[in-house]
Amino acid sequence: MAIGDLERVPNCTDLYYLDTGMYDTEAYGSVYIVDADRPAVVDTGIGTNREFLFDALDAVGIGEEDLEYILPTHIHLDHAGGAGFLADRYPNATVMTHDIGVPHLVDPSRLVAGTKAAVDDQWQFYVDPKPVPEDRIEGLEGGETIDLGDRELAVVHAPGHAPHQVMFHDTGDDVLFTGDAAGIWIPSERTVRQTTPPSQFDLEQCLDDASTIVDRDPDVLCFGHFGPLDFGEELMDGYKRTLVEWVEAVRQKRDELEDDDAVIEYFQNHTDMVETWGEQKARDEERLNVKGVLGYLDYREEE
Repeated sequence: MAIGDLERVPNCTDLYYLDTGMYDTEAYGSVYIVDADRPAVVDTGIGTNREFLFDALDAVGIGEEDLEYILPTHIHLDHAGGAGFLADRYPNATVMTHDIGVPHLVDPSRLVAGTKAAVDDQWQFYVDPKPVPEDRIEGLEGGETIDLGDRELAVVHAPGHAPHQVMFHDTGDDVLFTGDAAGIWIPSERTVRQTTPPSQFDLEQCLDDASTIVDRDPDVLCFGHFGPLDFGEELMDGYKRTLVEWVEAVRQKRDELEDDDAVIEYFQNHTDMVETWGEQKARDEERLNVKGVLGYLDYREEE
C-alpha cells in the first residue's frame, strides 16, 4: 500500500482506509471512511494531504452533500488537523470529538502552539488547521451512541494517550477505531510500538485503556497508525509490556545521564526504525516519545 492508496478493510461492511502520506512516510497515517447510510470519516490526518481524502471520498461515492460525520478520535493534529478543511468542503457534516477538544478545534491557536512546541522540526509537514465553525461541532464524553443509519458507533473514553481521546466501536462489524489507545501498528514489522507524546501521556491510564480494549474484545482494531488488524488479547498484553518497559528504559537512562537532552539524544541515536520510517521520521518519533515519558516522570514525582 502506497501513499494515497485506498483499500477496503477486510471482512468489514463498506469500510475503507487511506494512507495519508503523513510526514511523507508510507504506512504511518491512516484515515477511515465508513460508507454507511449516514457516512462518516474517522480521524482526518494532518490536513496537508487532504486532497487524498477528498479523492477517496469521491471514489467511494460520498458526495459533498452526503458526508454526515467527521469523527476525530482526539485533537492531536495528526488526527484532527484536517477536520476544519473537511467541514468546509462537506457542509452537512457534523464534527464530533471529546468535550475537552471542542474549543481547540473552534479556535486552534493554542493547539497549534502546543503542537509546534512538541513536534519541533516536524512542523514542516503540517499545515495551519482551519477552524471548525462552532455550530458544526458537538462534544462527546464517552458512553454515547452515534447513529449511522445501518450501524451504530459506541463512544468509549480512552484518556491515557490524551484526556481528549475517545475510541469508536462499530458493534455491528465489531470494529474498534482505536486512535492511539492501542499504540502504533507497524505492518512491515508485525509489531505494536509505543506512542507516548507530551504533554499528557499517562502510563496508568494507557494500561487501563488497553484493558478496556480487551474487555470489548472486538474482531478488528483500526489503528490511527497504521491500518486494520485482527484483534487478539495477546496483542494488548504485549502492548502493556511494551509501555512499561519503555517507560522504565527512559527512567533508567535519565538516572544514568542526569540530562534530559542527553536522554533524548541517546534514544534518537539508538532507534531501530530507520529502515522502516527513514532516518528523520525515526529520530523525530523517538524524540517525541522520550519527551512524553520525561514529562510523565516529572508529573509522578510531583504527586
